[in-house]
Amino acid sequence: MKPTPPPTLLFVPGLMCDHATFDPIRPHLNWDGAVAVADHGHANTLDAMAEALLQQHAGPLLLFGHSMGGRVALQALRQQPQRVVALALMGTGYAARDTGEAGLREAQHRHALIELAQTQGMHVMAQQWLQGMLPAQRLQDQPLTQAIGQMFERKSVAQFQAQQNALLKRPDAEDVLRDCRCPLLLLCGALDTWATPAQHQAMQALAPHAELAVLQNVGHMCIMENPKAVATALNPWLAHAVNC
Repeated sequence: MKPTPPPTLLFVPGLMCDHATFDPIRPHLNWDGAVAVADHGHANTLDAMAEALLQQHAGPLLLFGHSMGGRVALQALRQQPQRVVALALMGTGYAARDTGEAGLREAQHRHALIELAQTQGMHVMAQQWLQGMLPAQRLQDQPLTQAIGQMFERKSVAQFQAQQNALLKRPDAEDVLRDCRCPLLLLCGALDTWATPAQHQAMQALAPHAELAVLQNVGHMCIMENPKAVATALNPWLAHAVNC
């Protein structure tokens, strides 16, 4: 019988994010196996992003998805559950866009950011986007805001529009959470007003075996805000995943 290859720890970035989101936590992780970062390219649906992820990275996977990347990771679990050894989801959600007034406001907000990127560029758009993604006290942290802005500017306006459209058309993943049987860790920042602790508690209610960690004094970009705290929460999940 052919031996099962060791799993790859695969980071799945959020909207317009890349390796820079995850680089700060790597020195703090108790992990000496393979590590990779998914690249969403120009895909304009979450399913296409998940399909590309599974095609580009062979073998069993430990998926750690942040924000939009958490939704992509859920679609990867839906598509090939036998490949996903363990799942960690941070600052994310599972529900489709609301069909009522809240969903309309979300669409207007996302389209306004697209228009801003098209007319004034990625730098200006990123500064506007940050207003709702970082706690007020971190908006003056120039190294942090510069790192996030530079990350956004590495992507094109076309990629931003594609990813925003993917989020607007996102599928409901309630069934994926209910059916999830692999080790599952849910993480969020206590100050995250976009993907709130309550949202993650609702996810845990769908998957009661999940562990939930709410990290204090950080917002939506918690991995870059306090990488050591995130790694401290991830390390037991990694140990459980490889030993279960």
